[in-house]
Amino acid sequence: QVQLVESGGGLVQAGGSLRLSCAASGSIFSRNTMGWYRQAPGKQRRLVATIASGGSTNYADSVKGRFTISRDNAKNTVFLQMNSLKPEDTAVYYCNVDSYGGNYWGKGTLVTVSS
Repeated sequence: QVQLVESGGGLVQAGGSLRLSCAASGSIFSRNTMGWYRQAPGKQRRLVATIASGGSTNYADSVKGRFTISRDNAKNTVFLQMNSLKPEDTAVYYCNVDSYGGNYWGKGTLVTVSS
């Protein structure tokens, strides 16, 4: 059983920063891709950023240059550093792990950016 627990969400003013963390526990294949997705009210869940176990990254155009994804393979943890936040970044942010053994989601953490 794989569990993902996100933390670090909250309320921040536009222009501010937040750092999200996601700790994965359970049986996870070492070769995997960890990532963050977000879902704004009334909208579909969308990719924010992913990072493979080898370190290659992928970002949505809307967050390039502002967000940085990183991971600690020894701790099965993925991070999302979010800078220069905008009101349109407001959403529930979900952690995801995709591996040969399955695809897993966290319960989400709310990020609210006030103008």
